[in-house]
Amino acid sequence: ITCPGVVLKDKQKLYLSVFVLGKYKKTECVPAVFPLFFQERLLFEKEFANIVDPGDLVKLLEFDTAVLELIQLIPPVGKVLATYEENTRDFLFPDPKLTRGHHGLEREILMKRSPFFTGIAPKLRFSTTSLISDSLLILGRSHLQ
Repeated sequence: ITCPGVVLKDKQKLYLSVFVLGKYKKTECVPAVFPLFFQERLLFEKEFANIVDPGDLVKLLEFDTAVLELIQLIPPVGKVLATYEENTRDFLFPDPKLTRGHHGLEREILMKRSPFFTGIAPKLRFSTTSLISDSLLILGRSHLQ
């Protein structure tokens, strides 16, 4: 996460919280000095029962929301400095014009500043990789196809 010229008044560490496909994960904490480097992979998995047509999956993802928050560990519960929200379909499968190079690599987005954050909006650089697989339910057990 970059934010040129911004110096945080509070020096407590920061982390990125990510909510995708109904699951919440967060990164390790990093020092409160820009640029922030989160060199982590976050894995999200979800089973969609009774989905046969890929178009139906696309519709479900369009109604789901992916949320990213930059949070500073200021007691008692932490302070949200910036957020980003987008429907999960566009988050996982961006238009080709939004990516550089190969599919899903090196995306850049501007986060929305909270009232607690002064300065320009933070820019988040990240990549996503998605894998969709079919499975059959046979005698109550899932088998990948």
